Amino acid sequence: MIEIILGDDGIPRCSWGDSPEIYRVYHDDEWGHPVDSDRTLFEKLCLEGFQAGLSWLTILKRREGFRSAFHNFDIDRVAEMTEADVERLLQDTGIIRHRGKIESTINNAQRAQEVIAEFGSLGALAWSYEPQGERPILDATTAESTALSKDLKKRGFGFVGPTTAYAFMQAMGIV
Repeated sequence: MIEIILGDDGIPRCSWGDSPEIYRVYHDDEWGHPVDSDRTLFEKLCLEGFQAGLSWLTILKRREGFRSAFHNFDIDRVAEMTEADVERLLQDTGIIRHRGKIESTINNAQRAQEVIAEFGSLGALAWSYEPQGERPILDATTAESTALSKDLKKRGFGFVGPTTAYAFMQAMGIV
């Protein structure tokens, strides 16, 4: 269970979201706020995938670099990226230079296009996994995140394990 603390500003927040300031801003202004914009959802899903094995602070510090590298997470533009783009991004010090994660981002854009064609939006699929009843804040996985992960993997998405899916669900406000 994530510990809730009272920040020095008197605002209660998750213990991870109080310091440093970049965490506080993300926690207070974005994390857990309901999202249905395809571009924003795609960004959150990609950044959670890049975070696998790393700290969230590492990702937040490089967020603008990711936005620049991946066309502000415009799904159609990312879906059109090529092997030449992958090679270029492997030299980009503004992002995490992991071939598998870069290639997965491009693949996930193509899969996102398919989800949007089928469901009308990424949000329609993601929100279909919203837990019913009480929504506890846990720090690993839930039955719903495991189901979402399986669904995304079945559709060909990469770097979307149950823990990543749960972090995505938390970030986008489902839980």
